[in-house]
Amino acid sequence: QVQLVESGGGLVQAGGSLRLSCVASGRSFSIYAMGWFRQAPGKEREFVGAVTRSGSTTYYADSVKGRFTISRDNAKNTVYLQMNSLKPEDTAVYYCAPVRWGDYEVLNDYWGQGTQVTVSS
Repeated sequence: QVQLVESGGGLVQAGGSLRLSCVASGRSFSIYAMGWFRQAPGKEREFVGAVTRSGSTTYYADSVKGRFTISRDNAKNTVYLQMNSLKPEDTAVYYCAPVRWGDYEVLNDYWGQGTQVTVSS
């Protein structure tokens, strides 16, 4: 049993920033690499980035590289997505999930409920 709860979304102007949080249940949170994904209306779910178990290494999609930063606090069972220089095309529902490092496949179909990010122009 794993529960993931995303929060921190909202409406921002282009160029603004948001920090998303994903809180996971369970004492074994630290054994999983964690990923962020997003899905915009009419589009398929898209990989955003991921962070290793320890938080020492991150990997990002080209579309967000240099603007987004993923971090984690294992003591709080939380992974973060800091989103800077937001663009209207970043508008989507954002999800977190445990992933396999390297290919970023979602493990065991664990997803949160998502949090809406809307960037206005």
